[in-house]
Amino acid sequence: MKLARAIHFDESDMNVFHSPARTGEWCISGGFEFSNWSEGDLTGKARQAFANGWLGLETFGRVTFVAVTQIEEAERAALETALAGHFVEVYGAPSAEAALPVAREEIAQMIELCDDHDANTLLTVARELSDAGVRESYRTIIAQEADMAQFAIHGSLDE
Repeated sequence: MKLARAIHFDESDMNVFHSPARTGEWCISGGFEFSNWSEGDLTGKARQAFANGWLGLETFGRVTFVAVTQIEEAERAALETALAGHFVEVYGAPSAEAALPVAREEIAQMIELCDDHDANTLLTVARELSDAGVRESYRTIIAQEADMAQFAIHGSLDE
């Protein structure tokens, strides 16, 4: 079973999101956050989170890139519990027990998306508002085989 972890190539996410996700934390799309948004909500850093931010499941911050990797069942269960708690604390779900099926479904959708990809495949998300609500699309970036020449230091030790 696969899920995705937050990955940063530079510090840009620290500047473009109100709350950036931590490198290495498990992520899902998190599009539910925008379900009641309108064009008026899409300004500044909130616009950036809407446009292309994955949701971290520890900090509940956003990240631009995620990398597909293996996840264990126990980790998945812990994430489902944490997300259900988030639904109670932030979105007013009546209880963690009532929110758990929705949390499970959100994580299952991300697992389904990731299962089609090899480990280390990078994913991006793009969102837009439509008459039917929020529409998401995904892009994959395949990890390239590393060549030792990329890491070799060329030169002479005789100086």
